[in-house]
Amino acid sequence: MTSEEFAVIAKKDPVVIVPVGALEEHGRHLPLGADVIQPLHVVDEVARRTNAYIAPPIPYGVCTTTRPYPGTVSVSVDALKAFVRDVLSDFVRNGVRRVMILSGHAGREHMMALRAAAQEVVDQGTGLKATVLSDYDIIYASQGILPEGDGHAGAGETSRILTARPDLVKGKSPAGKNEIPPYAVVDDPRKYWSGVTGDPSKASKALGQKLDDLVIGELVKLVEELRRRA
Repeated sequence: MTSEEFAVIAKKDPVVIVPVGALEEHGRHLPLGADVIQPLHVVDEVARRTNAYIAPPIPYGVCTTTRPYPGTVSVSVDALKAFVRDVLSDFVRNGVRRVMILSGHAGREHMMALRAAAQEVVDQGTGLKATVLSDYDIIYASQGILPEGDGHAGAGETSRILTARPDLVKGKSPAGKNEIPPYAVVDDPRKYWSGVTGDPSKASKALGQKLDDLVIGELVKLVEELRRRA
């Protein structure tokens, strides 16, 4: 849209969705950009159903367990927090006060940075109304959809890429389990983890569509709540 078009929309108190991803290892079979592909695949339908607007995505994030693998490009918690804080502040300056940050990457430090950025802008008394989540917050809260113990680059994530971009799925990786000791901070996660959590061989387009439908349905509800929030 043009600057003038944006100005008209901003006067209507719109909801803006900011997709966030990461560039990181996803086994031998999934692309490095899987975490931005997944939210971008569902937000168009969410926007269509709710009349929300989609901002350009933020493709980089905070990666910890995947950082030693080739192709992972991580930013620091402080850098992501500062960048997202500035983006949110400038949306508010432009008259946009209802923003959903939707991350396809669900790493703990990554999500902490996103939430802290939004909280800081809210605490400044800007009037920002924010919702911050990963689509995997929705998926992992569901019951009985994913195989037990499934996670990063496993059946669920592979299924969603099969649905969104099947041309980018290159075979299957062996099943894996994250065995980093509880609460441990380690120098090289590869000693404890293959880069895959779960069994990608259990993936299917049907499962991917089921997961996407779940995410879309819940995101629609969250956008509607954000629009009503006083």
